[in-house]
Amino acid sequence: MSETPTFGFDTLQIHAGSKPDPATGARQTPIYQSTAFVFRDADHAAALFNLQEVGFIYSRLTNPTVAVLQERIATLEGGVGAVCCSSGHAAQIMALFPLMGPGCNVVASTRLYGGTVTQFSQTIKRFGWSAKFVDFDDPAAVAEAIDDNTRAVFGESIANPGGYVTDIRSIADVADAAGVPLIIDNTSATPYLCNPIAHGATLVVHSTTKYLTGNGTVTGGVVVDSGTFDWSANDKFPSLSQPEPAYHGLKFHETFGGLAFTFHGIAIGLRDLGMTMNPQAAHYTLMGIETLSLRMERHCENARTVASWLEQDERVDYVTYAGLPSSPYYERGQQHYPKGTGGLFTFAVRGGYDACVKLVNALEIFSHVANLGDTRSLIIHSASTTHRQLTPEQQEAAGAGPNVVRISIGIENADDLIADLDQALAKATA
Repeated sequence: MSETPTFGFDTLQIHAGSKPDPATGARQTPIYQSTAFVFRDADHAAALFNLQEVGFIYSRLTNPTVAVLQERIATLEGGVGAVCCSSGHAAQIMALFPLMGPGCNVVASTRLYGGTVTQFSQTIKRFGWSAKFVDFDDPAAVAEAIDDNTRAVFGESIANPGGYVTDIRSIADVADAAGVPLIIDNTSATPYLCNPIAHGATLVVHSTTKYLTGNGTVTGGVVVDSGTFDWSANDKFPSLSQPEPAYHGLKFHETFGGLAFTFHGIAIGLRDLGMTMNPQAAHYTLMGIETLSLRMERHCENARTVASWLEQDERVDYVTYAGLPSSPYYERGQQHYPKGTGGLFTFAVRGGYDACVKLVNALEIFSHVANLGDTRSLIIHSASTTHRQLTPEQQEAAGAGPNVVRISIGIENADDLIADLDQALAKATA
């Protein structure tokens, strides 16, 4: 018997999870725009609701189009399963939901997207959860922050907005020693540049809105399960290790093993939180992923070119791109992210806050939007927008000070992007 072939990334991003539609032969995954699905009979319905059989019930829980996307992303990330949901923020709550409880905390990186900092520092308090923010460049500080009530460690592979790269393995070692899962947001890197699970992460989350879809059309999120964590090793994770009353005492980890977290995410998380991805959004994201490797290569190539030009410009104080030899993260980036360090970074404009505002208003090719990971180049002044709710100290810690703009480099001609920045900088610093 021949062994199952191992396919490359470029093949998997097109084929993983999908087959020709059995009813019509359609080669592209159809949009199953249906709320509910007919049961074969009463026994079939009962088996589905008892989690004794896998299938489609209701699109808040499972949908054939979304299921293909879940399998494709899980395959690219090296996970055993995935749960798609309505946004990246939804994915973060979905990831924490089975782990946390009143009085529990998550240890999080100081270098996170501003919306995540707000979600963790403010919103999750309403659930009785809390967050401790620590510099992930200091694994010892991360270890010190973990206490008996810590249920997860959370960071970003390539941090938004500054493009800083995380040494995932060192943080994973700290989390492993403490017996808690490491959750890595891999939105900025994508599985093409980084596989956090291969570096020790337990769970991976994405805003699929960004690079995975890549065209700025739909919002979405996903939680990918490595399948490697022992949820029954202690009593910290009763949602996964102890009897679940809603399923007649079923124990998720005992019953589903490595897929426990994935099944819980669907059977409990989507059932009760309802943060569902719609099938049309899944379809757009599937089409985007088909070209992920091609786009990421161009994003990285353009980012290196533009960042190098900005670094030499006297109107710019500094550039944070980890792909520059001058970056303190350059060696780490070369070691852990050999295909590139993404298309996202910041730069500081001489003239401060006012110059940044003039810059974003003067650009013509760059779009001034609160998004990243598009084929188009994007810019935003984080201190006045995405990080506006944070204190000045939090803004600085996140790399989003008042003199800083974040740019997401697209796949246009790099010379055109440089020319646009040149004319806008001239107006901003005149």
